[in-house]
Amino acid sequence: MMERIGLIGAGRAGSAVGAALAAAGHPLVGVTARSDASLERAARLLPGVPVLPPAEVTQRADVVLVAVPDDLIRQVAQALPLRSGQYVVHLSGAHGLEPLAGLSATPVALHPSMTFPGGPVRLDGVMFTATAPEAAQEVVERLVKALGGQVQWVSDEQRARYHAGLVHGANHLTTLVTQAIGVLRAAGVADPVATLRPLLTATLDNTLRAGHHALTGPIARGDLDTVAAHLAVLPDHTGRTYVELARATVELAAADGRLDAATAGRFTELLDGHRTAQTGEAPR
Repeated sequence: MMERIGLIGAGRAGSAVGAALAAAGHPLVGVTARSDASLERAARLLPGVPVLPPAEVTQRADVVLVAVPDDLIRQVAQALPLRSGQYVVHLSGAHGLEPLAGLSATPVALHPSMTFPGGPVRLDGVMFTATAPEAAQEVVERLVKALGGQVQWVSDEQRARYHAGLVHGANHLTTLVTQAIGVLRAAGVADPVATLRPLLTATLDNTLRAGHHALTGPIARGDLDTVAAHLAVLPDHTGRTYVELARATVELAAADGRLDAATAGRFTELLDGHRTAQTGEAPR
């Protein structure tokens, strides 16, 4: 059975998922789009799919995909003429089922662990994290399988923790790499990206494969003087990030047995002293 899909919103994520479902054979019965950007995206990624009012999209669909910004999910979903026998699905990682509470349709929170830049996205191999009543699990698994993805289940009360892990690993990685590029550029490196790319690629691959065992660098070696030299030259905003991440790295290396207690203590004293000098706050 191929469920009929109705798409509420033509944002980057919703359009890409809708296009992938259509490519997998699911009929896309309609999409809503109001802004010029959404209309252009719908025309580009969902050719031939009619742009319709929300009520008409809902009435035609078996699965209603509410692909709107997180803070609008509740407002938009609650205004739809949903009925029993339908499934209402949002794509937010941060929210569970609460924004869909009280609706006639069966609620599903289904988050693809993927970034959506605004064009087509390959979803084969992508992990979808789902929260749903047992009655929806078969449909969810069938939809994800059609996309070539994998599905895992997270309880409603753990959605915020799940999303925090993704944001900390992915969004903060962008912040970290952007800061590193700035430091290299300030040092006179002509092509910071080419300099970082092989190191970052190897480190990410090693860490995903081996976890904390992939840790290298001055803290893992107990090289206090090198860290002190770094702190002396980093600009304030990057220095603050460096101190907090170095502190966490010291804890990781100490727990792993690569730093003895005395060396870990010297690192902590150095980092606390630098933090106090920057902010005037007392050491932790």
